[in-house]
Amino acid sequence: MKDIVTWLNEFMVARTGMPAHWANMLDETLTIAIIIGAGVGTNAICQSLFKWISRHNKRLKRSKWHPFIARHRLGHHVVMMIPGLVVYGLLSIAFDGESAIPHVMGRFVTAYMLAVAIMTGNSLLLAFQDIYSSSEKSRSHPLKGLVQGLQVALFFVGGIVIIAVLINRSPAVLLTGLGASAAVLMLIFKDSILGFVAGVQLSQNNMVRIGDWIQMPDGSANGTVEEITLNTVKVRNWDNTITMIPPYTLISTPFRNWRGMQESGGRRADKCICIDINSLETCSEDMIAGLRKDFPMLGSFLKSASDRPLTNIEAYRAYIAAYLQRHPDVNPDLDIIITQKEATAYGLPVEVYFFVRDKAWASFERKQSDIFAHLMTVAPEFGLHLYQRP
Repeated sequence: MKDIVTWLNEFMVARTGMPAHWANMLDETLTIAIIIGAGVGTNAICQSLFKWISRHNKRLKRSKWHPFIARHRLGHHVVMMIPGLVVYGLLSIAFDGESAIPHVMGRFVTAYMLAVAIMTGNSLLLAFQDIYSSSEKSRSHPLKGLVQGLQVALFFVGGIVIIAVLINRSPAVLLTGLGASAAVLMLIFKDSILGFVAGVQLSQNNMVRIGDWIQMPDGSANGTVEEITLNTVKVRNWDNTITMIPPYTLISTPFRNWRGMQESGGRRADKCICIDINSLETCSEDMIAGLRKDFPMLGSFLKSASDRPLTNIEAYRAYIAAYLQRHPDVNPDLDIIITQKEATAYGLPVEVYFFVRDKAWASFERKQSDIFAHLMTVAPEFGLHLYQRP
């Protein structure tokens, strides 16, 4: 290429009488245009070839990673590196060491290749995030916040290096100069820094997962976690409104996570049935015989209590326990506690504590309501009256 440029220069000086320095400028301009054209042409050819291979390579299409890589154009960005290498090589061939053009253009070409490398790294991070999000493990250990933090670091450091290359300075000099502005940068990126640290803590300590039901004490959020990012935790509330919570709020503020209930064998039901104290009495022989006939499940209890006076509230508590043990919607492997609380102005509370197998909110409420409705309806069979303030 140098021989061609020299011949063209001599031809223009001899044939047109153009001054030598003008001819040199024109030759250099023409050479730069040819080099840039070669880079553009190389990019067009490589991109066309890459698209053809992507469309016709069946093995590549069958790869489970191909959709994620294609979505973020990872291959496109890798191919964009080739024209930069071609232009960089042609500059060293077309110009000698004394010319300043290859040094100046070389900085721009290097900056171009660094920008392409940054875009390639960003596409790689996004593709990795999509691949990881498609796995089951991502529900318990989401990495979206971490990936976003790495993106911020990639663009920040990459931008510093590109500027350093363009102004022909060391990146260390620029980073040292930014030290004086560290306080301002910390203020600008405060939410991102706090969100990144909080996101790592949330993931490391397994505090929140995608799909968890969380509840904030101030009532701002009560629903399912849909997304965890660098700056926000997205919660869909039960009324289908969306609440965005900063991750560091979940670190600094107590909140309730219902995951333990969702992973357990049942959802807790805990209510009190208030009995009118005036309806408490000792069971007569006829009442015991009637209970034995109407409620066969109390047979063993009535037999064990035959040697002492038996009250109707005792029999009622025994019936509740036996009823819950046999109920198909109650998990008998978890606690079933029937206890009598201290009498109040609203009667004698009988606390009923058990776990319903079905943990879905709507069906849980329906099933526990049916159980308590039956328990309140059957109380008069034991001679008991529910307390109701006149």
